[in-house]
Amino acid sequence: MTETVVPAETLPEPSIDDALAFVREHAKDARLSNGELLADHASGTARIMLTLNVDSYAVAAAALFALAPHLDDPDKVIAERFGPEVQRLVGDVRKLLRLGSVSSRATLLEFPDTRDAQAARRAQVESLRKMLLAFAQDIRVVLIRLASRVQTLRYHAAHKLDPSPDVPRETLEIYAPLANRLGIWQLKWELEDLSFRFEDPVTYKRIAKLLDEKRVERETYVREAIARLQTELDTAHIKAEVSGRPKHIYSIWKKMRGKHLDFAELNDVRAFRVIVGDIKDCYTVLGIVHNLWQPVPREFDDYISRPKPNGYKSLHTVVIGDDGRAFEVQIRTWEMHQFAEYGVAAHWRYKEAGVRGYAGQVTASEKYDEKIAWLRQLLAWKDDVEGEGPGWQQLRDATLDDDHIYVLTPQARVIALPQGATAVDFAYHLHSELGHRCRGARVDGAMVPLNTPLQNGQTVEIVAVKEGGPSRDWLNPQLGYLHSARARQKVRSWFLAADAAENIAAGRALVEKTLQREGKTSVSLEQLAVKLGFKTPEDLYAVVAKEEFSLRNIEQALSDTPPPEPEPEAPEQFEKRSSGQSVAHGASTGVLVVGVDALLTQLARCCRPAPPDAIAGFVTRGKGMSIHRTDCATFKRMAQRAPERVLHTTWSAEVMNGRGSSVYPVDLSVESADRQGLLRDISEVFAREKINVVGVKSQSRRNIAYMQFTVEVSNAAQIQRACTLLGEVPGVIRASRRT
Repeated sequence: MTETVVPAETLPEPSIDDALAFVREHAKDARLSNGELLADHASGTARIMLTLNVDSYAVAAAALFALAPHLDDPDKVIAERFGPEVQRLVGDVRKLLRLGSVSSRATLLEFPDTRDAQAARRAQVESLRKMLLAFAQDIRVVLIRLASRVQTLRYHAAHKLDPSPDVPRETLEIYAPLANRLGIWQLKWELEDLSFRFEDPVTYKRIAKLLDEKRVERETYVREAIARLQTELDTAHIKAEVSGRPKHIYSIWKKMRGKHLDFAELNDVRAFRVIVGDIKDCYTVLGIVHNLWQPVPREFDDYISRPKPNGYKSLHTVVIGDDGRAFEVQIRTWEMHQFAEYGVAAHWRYKEAGVRGYAGQVTASEKYDEKIAWLRQLLAWKDDVEGEGPGWQQLRDATLDDDHIYVLTPQARVIALPQGATAVDFAYHLHSELGHRCRGARVDGAMVPLNTPLQNGQTVEIVAVKEGGPSRDWLNPQLGYLHSARARQKVRSWFLAADAAENIAAGRALVEKTLQREGKTSVSLEQLAVKLGFKTPEDLYAVVAKEEFSLRNIEQALSDTPPPEPEPEAPEQFEKRSSGQSVAHGASTGVLVVGVDALLTQLARCCRPAPPDAIAGFVTRGKGMSIHRTDCATFKRMAQRAPERVLHTTWSAEVMNGRGSSVYPVDLSVESADRQGLLRDISEVFAREKINVVGVKSQSRRNIAYMQFTVEVSNAAQIQRACTLLGEVPGVIRASRRT
């Protein structure tokens, strides 16, 4: 027999009994991770939602969301049975569950200094609060999450089981303040008291004992006092709303800590609030209160005639009740009450600020406060109309028009980014170097293009290379890689630095070419730069490359420089000749550039590579590619400054197999005791090995000769053998390849 699917538009409004029966049918004896029966949690959460006077769809979703993982196709099953409205609410609540708790351990690892860790944690908690509301565009989703947390704490309290340490901490830092901001007082005090009971059981029990009366008895006294005051007000023909509730344990502890008070010094363990129509009635009510109960001297504050700096207005007085204990009475008009509840002096702003708040210091985002105040007013309005009018339709469509999104790192750290931000924005927010090296991103475990806009609540992981820089495409607004002004500035700065390095390299080449043309290669570049009015040679190179400084100025300065001492002439046996095809005179270098065809290559003179040296290529400005040994200090500096210009290169197979016809110039350094006939003996070594010498420099200091020979070899094995033989020449201290 097949089941008939009823169209969503014909489904009746779901009832709590139907939803709970469905849960019991499918959940059976299933339990949540904390050990609570799933059916019990569903029932408790749904009944808490009923106290908030929400619609039947929200109540059904509250009962069903924990069952979703136990259904084969939860979206389809719930939509067919209870309609798309309930299915969407269940899905959104499930998303909120992914947020998890704040990891204080991760914060401490990231910020070893205690003060930095505390500041980072405060920022993290506030981001999570905002993320919770931004992530749940329907405020009913947040209410379900709050109700679920209350039920979880009730379960642990009833069974005397300690929850995970994250649960009470997360509740006190995130969920209770949200309930407070939304004005859902009946959930707020229970979230705080139950969490405080597990977070600090010793203090909780101590304060509970100090109260020396049960909560029910205190609430009974409050009801009786309200009734007595209401009777007196009716006799005086004053229309007023009187409300009151005993302070709960967590609130008492916060005030004792915030004001540094002993329990005996608290005058507002029980508090009343009277709201009237106008200011005149405020003072009339004050007289009635003082006539009913004895006022406490110096405990009266007139914030109507002398408002607080933030604009708060109200009358505060403390009186002694019939049982000899003090209680506080606040008297205000409806206008004052609206301002205190929803304006810049909103109750939560100083309550959540703790010690700083009690001292009158508050900090909050006005735009965010306005959204919270608006949502609170919608909740209050819903209580007034009790289901009449569009009410919850407006609540359902209400969104926090935030200009930020909130995403998570793999360690559950919350990151606030502008709307439309991408993984590249995320990477630069974490660290500039991570942004530069970003090459890919996983969002919720799946690889996505780097210009994919991120969404609230997603977990983002960056895939980065060890070395590298950003792409110029990232600065193209049409491609949509960057939406953060901060990230764009970091990319621009990187390219400015890279361009500066290229300018310096190009300027150096022009200056060195000028020195060669003028025959002044031995001139000190530092002295030349200073002579031309620059602090460093790099400053000179930069302006030369940008054509802001003429090379004629360098030529003129060189003409005033005394010529260097002439080098000793090379002996006859070192006549510069070349028997093979020298790469210095246009022969093939035998170098292959991986992935690139027909690229001009030249062997770098700073390290003079020869097969089979490990080599790498560096793209120069207008001169093709310069081939360096990978251990060359000059190459390492250039590669660090401009890693994107490094290309992988290798010697050709013909050269590596010894079939190449080219010879390569290399520099050999010889240190020897200076003696008669030294050059003759060294020349004989080169002659026997058939090694061509194309250049020689020699100088003597303190009877030690320092010589540098530029020779042409076909491979590095010739170099090693020549150094070994040179070391056997009488008087030679050291012979090696110049590095």
